[in-house]
Amino acid sequence: MKTIFEKTNGIDGINLTDENIDVNFIPSDCLRKNEVGLPQLSELDVMRHYKELSDLNFCIEKGFYPLGSCTMKYNPKVNEFLSSLDGFNIHPNSPDEMAQGSLKLMYNLQNALLKVTGMDAITLQPSAGAHGEMTGMMIIKKYFDTIGEKRTKVIIPDSAHGTNPASARMSGFDIIEIKSNEKGQVDIDALKAVLDKDVAAIMMTNPNTLGIFEEQVEEISKIMHENGSLLYYDGANFNAIMGYTNPKLMGFDVVHLNLHKTFSTPHGGGGPGAGPVAVVEKLKDFLPTPVIDFDGKKYFRNYNVKHSIGSVKDFCGNFSVLVKAYAYILMMGKNLKHASENAVLNANYLKEKLKKYYDLPYDEPCMHEFVLSGERQKHESGVSTLNIAKALMDGNTHPPTVYFPLIVHEAIMIEPTESENKEILDEFVDTMILIAQESKTNPEKILSAPHTTPVKKIDEVTAARHPDLKYIKEI
Repeated sequence: MKTIFEKTNGIDGINLTDENIDVNFIPSDCLRKNEVGLPQLSELDVMRHYKELSDLNFCIEKGFYPLGSCTMKYNPKVNEFLSSLDGFNIHPNSPDEMAQGSLKLMYNLQNALLKVTGMDAITLQPSAGAHGEMTGMMIIKKYFDTIGEKRTKVIIPDSAHGTNPASARMSGFDIIEIKSNEKGQVDIDALKAVLDKDVAAIMMTNPNTLGIFEEQVEEISKIMHENGSLLYYDGANFNAIMGYTNPKLMGFDVVHLNLHKTFSTPHGGGGPGAGPVAVVEKLKDFLPTPVIDFDGKKYFRNYNVKHSIGSVKDFCGNFSVLVKAYAYILMMGKNLKHASENAVLNANYLKEKLKKYYDLPYDEPCMHEFVLSGERQKHESGVSTLNIAKALMDGNTHPPTVYFPLIVHEAIMIEPTESENKEILDEFVDTMILIAQESKTNPEKILSAPHTTPVKKIDEVTAARHPDLKYIKEI
């Protein structure tokens, strides 16, 4: 495909000004020494060019997107429509009296999220999951500082979410990793071995990144609380338990939620997002300000939070994302529970269909996702997990998450979400089986994949270190 510059058919840019205009008033060091180099095309040509480019992109509306631990599910378009209504186009500095509708929406969203998490207080400020993690860890740190306890350590299982160590470390804690047991769950003995009065908290994802529910979570909660420590819940996988249980029942003290995963707000190419943080009663005075409150007559932004860690995001977070999440919750109602049901059902269906053809390091009932391994294929024919991922692209499927979690060699992390029907799942199964078979009979085909995409097999190291991002005109 030609670049937009190459489509100019030799026309070398356009004149932005009349050549007779005197530009002597512009300092010489601000004047270009060469041509602008802009392409000259009609509006129709430009529109066709960018439509052609957009058609080359892969998206959830185009095919299956089983990106493990990311929940790349379909987001109803009505969410986008509702968030763009004129009534929501208010300035964030508008006085509370002029923003009652928006404040009420956020207040109601807070209450809905508190209901599904079981927690007592919440902030909507954080703009992403990792941002929520760090906010939660800052709350935990300030809590212990306030009660006069110097706790410096955070325990993180090797099955935890990938950003947990960074969030804890950036909040000033030292990291202690503990290994999983043979079932892919937290090893209680390993936990007890590192637990002392310096431990502030444990960070967990439940289900964990293997897609396995931590069956001993109540015992873990008891052990931690008896030590005076807290429990942090990473809500990245919350879409697996919604309506069936909640972090409060498990014994957690702090939880963040990924609205762009569980509550159907688009990932947006890296942003904007939302990662609300909810806490138990004893931690509510540490939430970022402002929090949205209601005095019985009007809704208002409350800055009077006794031990607040301060603001972590301008104003009240990414408001349009909050609108989309609230719309989704209202539409789904009690069916939020069914979304979790379908997500878990779909994952277990795929796991059982594929475990004959790929290694399954932890053959346990899974929740919303599961982790296969390409170790068998790599040993038998040299076909790696990366090769399998590339071959999937020829089957109109986005590759799953690969090489994570790190405790599984050649990991293939699959999350089908609740959005997909059985026909799509069966197509994915057929493609995965075909790849496994061709890895034996015709490995070169898999090793050289993809074959049908706009960009074929590339040297990924070179592409990452020396990306080709600029068109250079040949002279």
